[in-house]
Amino acid sequence: MIILGVDTGGTFTDFIYRINDEWKVYKILSTPDNPARAVLKGYNLICKGKSANITHGSTVATNALLERKGAKTALITNKGFEDLIEIGRQNRNKLYDLKYKKIPPLIPSNLRFGVRGRINYKGEVVEDIDCNEVKDIVQKIKALGVESVAVCLLFSFKNDIHERVISKELENTRLFYSLSSEVLPEFREYERMSTTVINGYVSPKMTRYLSFIEQNIGDSKLRIMQSNGGSISAKTAMKESVRTILSGPAGGVVGAFEIGKLAGFDRLITFDMGGTSTDVSLIDKDLPITTESEIAGFPIKTPMIHIHTVGAGGGSIAYFDKGGALKVGPQSAGADPGPICYGKGEHITVTDANLYLGRLIPERFLGGYMKLHVNRLNGYFEDMAKKGALNPIELAEGILRVANANMEKAIRVISVEKGYNPSEFVLFSFGGAGGMHACFLARLLNIPKVVVPKHPGILSAIGMLIADVIKDYSKTIMIPQHQLEIEDLNGYFKEIENKAISDLLEEAIKRQDIVINKFLDIRYKGQSYEILVPFKGNFIKSFHKLHERIYGYCNFEHEIEIVNIRIRARGKLPKPEFKKKNFVTKQIPANAILGETKTIFSGKECNTSVYDRELLLPGNEIKGPAIIVEYSSTIVIPEDARAVVDEFENILITT
Repeated sequence: MIILGVDTGGTFTDFIYRINDEWKVYKILSTPDNPARAVLKGYNLICKGKSANITHGSTVATNALLERKGAKTALITNKGFEDLIEIGRQNRNKLYDLKYKKIPPLIPSNLRFGVRGRINYKGEVVEDIDCNEVKDIVQKIKALGVESVAVCLLFSFKNDIHERVISKELENTRLFYSLSSEVLPEFREYERMSTTVINGYVSPKMTRYLSFIEQNIGDSKLRIMQSNGGSISAKTAMKESVRTILSGPAGGVVGAFEIGKLAGFDRLITFDMGGTSTDVSLIDKDLPITTESEIAGFPIKTPMIHIHTVGAGGGSIAYFDKGGALKVGPQSAGADPGPICYGKGEHITVTDANLYLGRLIPERFLGGYMKLHVNRLNGYFEDMAKKGALNPIELAEGILRVANANMEKAIRVISVEKGYNPSEFVLFSFGGAGGMHACFLARLLNIPKVVVPKHPGILSAIGMLIADVIKDYSKTIMIPQHQLEIEDLNGYFKEIENKAISDLLEEAIKRQDIVINKFLDIRYKGQSYEILVPFKGNFIKSFHKLHERIYGYCNFEHEIEIVNIRIRARGKLPKPEFKKKNFVTKQIPANAILGETKTIFSGKECNTSVYDRELLLPGNEIKGPAIIVEYSSTIVIPEDARAVVDEFENILITT
């Protein structure tokens, strides 16, 4: 059976696949109007009627949320709490913006309904739910043409009996519904409600998308990448679509983590620059998991790989603002019309600037299968340069410097602002555009080494094939330190561990392939937020140390409080092998040298050697300035930088 990984991006849809023990890659332009068209086109070209095991990273849920094009959704909550989703928290993102307006909620007031009935903080029923009232509300919702319903009642994480009453009534309809006690059984009612609402909002669209793909792939099996670094069945993804919000970027981080370990690096700053955006993450010997994410201004509390995204990609549009300052992004030319050099675009992008400066080799772009229209650039650059009182070369270099500054800021958010020194990490670069900017970013951040894996433009798809099945579970327990008993904790864990094992068995994972990891959310008593700590050894001491690293201080005398317990259940899957090769020679083979090109660095035109990555061998050394071309990406090595090909065919660049 063919093994196939698919990642849908804003500009390209990427495929990696294995046929007869041979790995191959393929890229086609995405189809933003219907992403499934590109996925199925690539699938049909690759599989030609044969069955495949497919792992897919989808942007459908993400785009539905970002573009506010999800399902018409209603909310059922406790009477008097209908406006909680709109009130939210008192914090404001733009504190000094006098014209600041809150983001409108996904569910308008006329679609929010309150029911009588109350459960207290202990999980005790204080007031019974009115079943007749529930029936009336469901009938009203049906009459309003609603497609999905989010149900979130107070303290349902302690006792879900009232949510179950509502779900029984909804089962008799064709409405999709989400229960907060299933989506996120944790305290903090606003975050729980927000996460449940988002799941209800995006799941119907995701269900239609995945159902359409399944109907057109015959006997092939489909799995979906999650934001937490693991995959789940398409059936589960339809029900819990909120877990796929950062599907594609998560695949890239998983791939970087595994390949980085093979190369001997376990402290990485991952740099994924695609056509529309750049995603960065910091790996300190393990995948960075967070439960406090925010997408499009809405909190999502399901576990995700900690990824920071900025609107800076190859397709990011350059412009002068009203004050005359040069800006790049977040607007993108996307796949259609795309950059000017793709043939239809009318706005200068980062890709156009790289091509104008000679840092892209047009006849080698996408393996020579996609034409770049170099001659279209001159007029656009001359016209825009005049507006900024610059010459065209200054404009092109300025665009790249501004884009690099945007990405540098993003990396500082996940490193310097979290107490990490970037110089103690390596920059792991991937994405179609990453290789052209990685060395310049590394110099800005004093990062000594850059790693560029083989096939960097499709690493997210590779990561999806590497990923195991992962399911996350949590339970709020609120135990202060003076009441803490390890036996009690083990009892709480056992309860959800059994469910985790049962769920993974349903995902066709064998019992011997299931690994359970346990965590605690701990805080000092009186604090508002928690730190995720592994449940092993002296976890209390570990909490104090983590608190000191993150916040600069700790207090061993202050009582702690365990808020939540968490389980990460991992089902191991077969993975592609990365074969180690022997070092051959420092000397580059003659057939790997494609000649020279003129490239501009710092305003000066340089003779730059061009190499074919497919023909480079382990041990080969390359001196900058140089350009390395391959099917999925282009790597730019500036002056005074050196590169070597390692035993796994990664390119290691010393900046």
